Amino acid sequence: MKANIRASLHLYFIAGTQDMRHLSGDPAENLLKILKQALESGISCFQFRDKGQFSLVAQPKAQADLAQKCRRLCHDYHIPFIMNDDVELGLAVGADGIHIGQSDGNVKQIIERLKKQNLIFGLSINTLEQLQHYRHYDAIDYFGIGPIFPTDSKPDHSAALGVDFLDNLPQLAIDKPCVAIGGINTTNATRLRQSGIDGLAVISAITQAPDICLAVRQLKAAPIILNNR
Repeated sequence: MKANIRASLHLYFIAGTQDMRHLSGDPAENLLKILKQALESGISCFQFRDKGQFSLVAQPKAQADLAQKCRRLCHDYHIPFIMNDDVELGLAVGADGIHIGQSDGNVKQIIERLKKQNLIFGLSINTLEQLQHYRHYDAIDYFGIGPIFPTDSKPDHSAALGVDFLDNLPQLAIDKPCVAIGGINTTNATRLRQSGIDGLAVISAITQAPDICLAVRQLKAAPIILNNR
């Protein structure tokens, strides 16, 4: 799954049961249905981010069972299954990668824990200083940069960076793939692609889309501007 990480980031879907609150019925089943539709429509990567008050975090067995089902679905469509934050759960369910945020633990310790696992490793970046600090860490495979715009999906998010932050990335000559996240939708996707970013990560643009197939097509159709990274 590490063969072409940059291509895998093109349209990166992130979701958990907490993102199903707008739907009636069982959140786990709703997540599986939405994930299957998104996979059929052409997402390139999925991150299982099940955390917070409305998630299955207090039901570890149910959460692990759901993660396993999501992983199997992703593998049916030959795309990477990434676990957010929970290294042990990720290893237990056979995740293809782990993504952590700046507040999810000691990055060096997690890298040491994973160094023999050959997993995709992604790190959230919220400031230019963080990007400069971690850019030369060989164990980090990609950066998730954001939030670009304000977002309701992560109520405790950092201040929005804005599109200008992405526009300046080529000047930094970052040699790792970068994916933008935070408030991204079918309306602003084209503008973000113009920055040269490698991929777009979305939550509500898919989970709350009236037509998931159409939303995925529109998010994917935003033209890619080749960059020099």
